[in-house]
Amino acid sequence: MARNSFRGSKYKADANHDADFGCTLKELRSLMELRGPEGLQRIQECYGDVQGLCSRLKSSPTEGLSGHSDDIARRKEEFGKNFIPPKKPKTFLQLVWEALQDVTLIILEVAAIISLGLSFYRPPDAERENCGKAAGGVEDEGEAEAGWIEGAAILLSVVCVVLVTAFNDWSKEKQFRGLQSRIEQEQKFTVVRGGQIIQIPVTELVVGDIAQVKYGDLLPADGVLIQGNDLKIDESSLTGESDHVRKALDKDPMLLSGTHVMEGSGRMLVTAVGINSQTGIIFTLLGAGEDEGDNEDEKEEKERKKREKGKDGGVDTEPLSSEDGIDGDVKKKSSLPKKEKSVLQGKLTKLAVQIGKAGLFMSAITVIILIVLFLMDTFWIQGLPWIKDCTPVYIQFFVKFFIIGVTVLVVAVPEGLPLAVTISLAYSVKKMMKDNNLVRHLDACETMGNATAICSDKTGTLTMNRMTVVHAYVGDRHYRKVPEPDLIPGKIMDLLVTGISVNSAYTTKIMPPEREGGLPRQVGNKTECALLGFSLDLRKDYQIIRSEYPEEKFFKVYTFNSVRKSMSTVLKNYDGSYRMYSKGASEILLKKCCKILTASGEPKYFKPRDRDDLMKMVIEPMASEGLRTICLAYRDFPVSEGEPDWENEGDILTGLTCICIVGIEDPVRPEVPDAIRKCQRAGITVRMVTGDNINTARAIATKCGIIHPGDDFLCLEGKEFNRRIRNELGEIEQERIDRIWPKLRVLARSSPTDKHTLVKGIIDSTVVEQRQVVAVTGDGTNDGPALKKADVGFAMGIAGTDVAKEASDIILTDDNFSSIVKAVMWGRNVYDSISKFLQFQLTVNVVAVIVAFTGACITQDSPLKAVQMLWVNLIMDTFASLALATEPPTESLLLRKPYGRNKPLISRTMMKNILGHAIYQLTIIFTLLFAGEQIFDIDSGRNAPLHAPPSEHYTIVFNTFVMMQLFNEINARKIHGERNVFDGIFNNLIFCSIVFGTFIIQIVIVQFGGKPFSCVGLSIDQWLWCVFLGFGCLLWGQLITTIPTSRLKFLKTAGHGTQKEEIPEEELEEMEDLDEIDHAEMELRRGQVLWCRGLQRIQTQIRVVNAFRDTMSPYEGLETPESRSSIHNFMSHPEFRIEDSEPAIPLIDETDPEEEAPIKRNAAPPPPLPPVVSSPNQNNNATDRRSFHCHKDIIKTAIPQPPGSPLHSLETSL
Repeated sequence: MARNSFRGSKYKADANHDADFGCTLKELRSLMELRGPEGLQRIQECYGDVQGLCSRLKSSPTEGLSGHSDDIARRKEEFGKNFIPPKKPKTFLQLVWEALQDVTLIILEVAAIISLGLSFYRPPDAERENCGKAAGGVEDEGEAEAGWIEGAAILLSVVCVVLVTAFNDWSKEKQFRGLQSRIEQEQKFTVVRGGQIIQIPVTELVVGDIAQVKYGDLLPADGVLIQGNDLKIDESSLTGESDHVRKALDKDPMLLSGTHVMEGSGRMLVTAVGINSQTGIIFTLLGAGEDEGDNEDEKEEKERKKREKGKDGGVDTEPLSSEDGIDGDVKKKSSLPKKEKSVLQGKLTKLAVQIGKAGLFMSAITVIILIVLFLMDTFWIQGLPWIKDCTPVYIQFFVKFFIIGVTVLVVAVPEGLPLAVTISLAYSVKKMMKDNNLVRHLDACETMGNATAICSDKTGTLTMNRMTVVHAYVGDRHYRKVPEPDLIPGKIMDLLVTGISVNSAYTTKIMPPEREGGLPRQVGNKTECALLGFSLDLRKDYQIIRSEYPEEKFFKVYTFNSVRKSMSTVLKNYDGSYRMYSKGASEILLKKCCKILTASGEPKYFKPRDRDDLMKMVIEPMASEGLRTICLAYRDFPVSEGEPDWENEGDILTGLTCICIVGIEDPVRPEVPDAIRKCQRAGITVRMVTGDNINTARAIATKCGIIHPGDDFLCLEGKEFNRRIRNELGEIEQERIDRIWPKLRVLARSSPTDKHTLVKGIIDSTVVEQRQVVAVTGDGTNDGPALKKADVGFAMGIAGTDVAKEASDIILTDDNFSSIVKAVMWGRNVYDSISKFLQFQLTVNVVAVIVAFTGACITQDSPLKAVQMLWVNLIMDTFASLALATEPPTESLLLRKPYGRNKPLISRTMMKNILGHAIYQLTIIFTLLFAGEQIFDIDSGRNAPLHAPPSEHYTIVFNTFVMMQLFNEINARKIHGERNVFDGIFNNLIFCSIVFGTFIIQIVIVQFGGKPFSCVGLSIDQWLWCVFLGFGCLLWGQLITTIPTSRLKFLKTAGHGTQKEEIPEEELEEMEDLDEIDHAEMELRRGQVLWCRGLQRIQTQIRVVNAFRDTMSPYEGLETPESRSSIHNFMSHPEFRIEDSEPAIPLIDETDPEEEAPIKRNAAPPPPLPPVVSSPNQNNNATDRRSFHCHKDIIKTAIPQPPGSPLHSLETSL
């Protein structure tokens, strides 16, 4: 990014040098816009060096800021806070306006207004008799006056529905924002203040702070490197370059916010925070143009995009013109297996579309039959001529018929479905927080219920991640507990303790216990903590040695990574010679040792044969007890040999001298074996993927119960695994993986690539008929690809790096495997809750539609009036979805196998329940409708004239109908044919209160509803009959349960997801362009009937769910809480995509690191500022290596696009 000229005006005031600090906000901003050598040059020209910059900012590289509150406050005032203000949420009125867009509601409003208008029209009395029988017969003038009530009541009920919908959306948004801010408050960063290393919330960072950066961090502010060890940064979120950038004081000291530390560690001086950091500037630009954007341009732009897309069928990438005029390459997406999005959402949308079509069809027929019957009766049977004065009366009839038709449609369309899903998911997410699962993507919750395999890490997930040294091999002796200090020769002791103290991250330390008698707290890397603990057990204080060798004195550090599997630190001695301390996995490091220290403290030669003996006698026995073995070694580089080539690691890391070997114990968490047993009973295979030695891994797996002695299972090492799955050319073959994975239980010494290969292999496998749904746990930066690839990625909340959290779907706040089992329970519960709701909803739908339809055809009037229908709709949609979607999960959910992705939503048992209850309800309703007057000895309500007063007869029909729904709601609590429907009913207070509340409101409606609800007060006897007939539902339910489902061959299932075979060719081609398949989107496209387009409500609900996902769909309607409020969240959506409806999510894993070299993106320097967004935001994220959209007219399009932009996606990213 070049100079920030267009914002100059804003910062004029800052230009005057402040007396306090030696540089202004503007200077620092322009400094951070330079990259690499240019930045270095500017620092040397203006400040001399980084120390000079520190002193100008009144900060010390070693002591940091003083930490005084007034100093911090002054810095915040001068240089800004580390906070990016969020966009305003939608107001309640905007949400109301959105709810009003629902087509069915609009039709009802129009009908009600016409009905209102006509009710005030009075035709001359004389002629009224001549307009046919149906029109006459109004005894009382006052009754005719009350004709307006029905129209008004419909309008009122529409208002109720709208307010309920808007309130739902509003509260969901509020909830999500709360979640968002909670996550942000938890973000901490390590800084040095007053010489102390402390952790502060990210928002408290100020310019001048000295921050410690380490492997896996997401940088929260811009800064300049003061000291670094082997630091590599992934800057693809800002530059689009997928290669890691090496940072060093003499080459490129500029560190930018929103980038990831992929290797190494270091310290930086914070130079820009919040809206003045590079990420902040981009956010401000996106926010700045929001109001100025002209919608027309935007629409034309979108249309043009669509047209272009049509022409070339590919991804529309326009050349990116850089300063030198080099065109960026246009990339095509490769066709790799796609990650499928929420399957449940797809099944539901499809079902809703089908039900809606049926409802539309029924309501159209109802209206047609009513009109035809009326016309035949009036003009043919009664033989009346069409009189001009009677026209308004006839129109009034037609409007009434139309309203009946619309109410049939309203009842048929299950708007409650998406609401049920949203409530169920949002409720689960809230409750899962209590079970230590922080859900970042809503649909992960539901996918987890279908999981068939879990690939878990060992350390910290299955074990307690509290490591202690229990065995040691020092000076030719194997000690089975920590040896007494006087047993170890002094020379070995010095090397050992210095090696442990110096060759570990200085952020790792052992702190005193929090409460008396507790265990000392381990801070930082747990393996290093174990070694530091070992040195304390030897009564040597590591802190003294660390103060003797501060980090600035280190000559070179080779940090630990998954390839090296070791860490080394080089110190320069006074005489010019060097000494390097190393530690690492014992079998790897021993191969590099040529000497070993003996009991006397003198080195002796260490031959391959000695190494094999040591492996057999020491390392294998340790590993078979489940200990992790670590080798500690050193090497001297004398002056006589000259300066070594430090970049050539192969030469440096050889000829070591082994000091000692330690066995570190990490006990299995006590609750894990039980959790794994539950998983296995629930049909989920648990596999352990670890970087540890195979013997250690096998021992721990046996303790956990992943493998049982005598079982026929595979335990492989990474090398062996790779040898078996690759052909002669070294390519991975799916059928080779298929031969291994079903039996594989432990994968040891595995690299992140192996983990990714295994996950991908299981997901793509076709050996078993169901597609496997895989969950993966990970904590390191290198686990990112596997977490992204898995159907559900779990990151560790405590031990996990920011990068792992970014790639995950759920964060385990306690790092515990048993929390995953809870997630499975909640996931299955979501699925069951929705099936319960469907079972209830469809029974009501079938009954209400058939009653309205037949009633209308036979008696030319719907027995259930429009307002009553809306009330029933409210019960069965909003209330029932609340009641049934909030059932808490029970252990019994873990007793069945996973459903699988193709299981229909409505099983045959549910279909039996739906049809069975519908038969009972229809029988009762029709008996009451056609024989009710004789049974209760009251006047018949059939064939009443247009404005007749409400009758007792129809009130009883309505009341009985509602009572049956209430009792059927209790039946709907069980969907697998259980007998006891009351089981655990009092555990769900929401359910009880809703059923009770509905009953009370029903009493009020019937007794006091009067004309608007077409009700008359009923006597106690009549009430008891209504309740009794409703209660019959429960008894009838027991009868239905007795009939075995297997006997009823005619029952079909419903609500399948769309199978691949059913998808038209052109759609399949379209899907090729998408990185993820969103089933719900596809279904909506397929079912674009009039009502479907208008079912804004369905889409709003889906939008809420989608807001949790990282797609870029045009969900402009529901404003979701901004992820803008934190720089950190920038990482989840640097892909400011401007396309409108492509849910295209790049997945990290589409390029396998081993198979393809990373593609270089536009390597040219970033262009100058006015089209500001163009530089940073084209590069879709660290995770994307491929889809890459650039737009010439970027400000015009990018800026006015707020709600579609990813800033709105509700990634609760960490």
